[in-house]
Amino acid sequence: AEAPLRNWEDLKNYSVPDPLLFDWFGEKIDWKERRKGLENSKKQGDLASGSLVHGFMYMWLYYLRGFNNFMLDIGSREPKLNHLIEMVLDYNLKLVNKWIEIGAEAIYFGDDLGTQKSLPISPADWRKYLKPCYRKIFGVCRDAGVYVYLHSDGHILEIIDDLIECGVNIINPQIRANGFEELAKFKGKICIHLDLDRQLFPFARPEEIKSHIQEAVNKLNSQEGGLMLHAECEPDVPLENIEAICQVLE
Repeated sequence: AEAPLRNWEDLKNYSVPDPLLFDWFGEKIDWKERRKGLENSKKQGDLASGSLVHGFMYMWLYYLRGFNNFMLDIGSREPKLNHLIEMVLDYNLKLVNKWIEIGAEAIYFGDDLGTQKSLPISPADWRKYLKPCYRKIFGVCRDAGVYVYLHSDGHILEIIDDLIECGVNIINPQIRANGFEELAKFKGKICIHLDLDRQLFPFARPEEIKSHIQEAVNKLNSQEGGLMLHAECEPDVPLENIEAICQVLE
């Protein structure tokens, strides 16, 4: 599918969907059912969590414009980009406020901000165009006492301090793209929900997997900030490796 706003001429006729009526897939949202789900979570002693669609801010901008166009917009300081950013920001703020209204205690956000080795735009440009958006969105959560959970694929080391400043409580980074030594600089500042190296699981020996998980605990665990570990196993992971993961996590 082509980006709907690949031509700026289409922006003036673009109608933003009502985020409170329909979800990302065009399905009507039943907020009463979502409220019940949050209430049931609380009754069971769980954290009542809401969520926004994956790619809610940065990725959504290049979904609308197309990736190459969006990169050129940033590089050329395209004035129309600011209007598009405000449109997406307003859409997200409406959703966040609704989740808070119906009783969410935490909200999950996912936005893949990095590539394997770097940010796709400079940290300075990220701070110019995107940081103000995250500050507003996460600020609404923090003002309401709602926890902010942010997932991001890719290399994001240069902006983790910014994300903490914006209000992120829990961050879910990829270890392969960021590294233990660099992520260790942030322990005690933020809770790290580490995505263990799923590319290692299919091919490594059980001893290597145990060593990998133990290294994560040794280098990132901190009472001040906390550490959570996430192990995603695809069908190509041998059973003995899955057993090794379970053993060391226990």
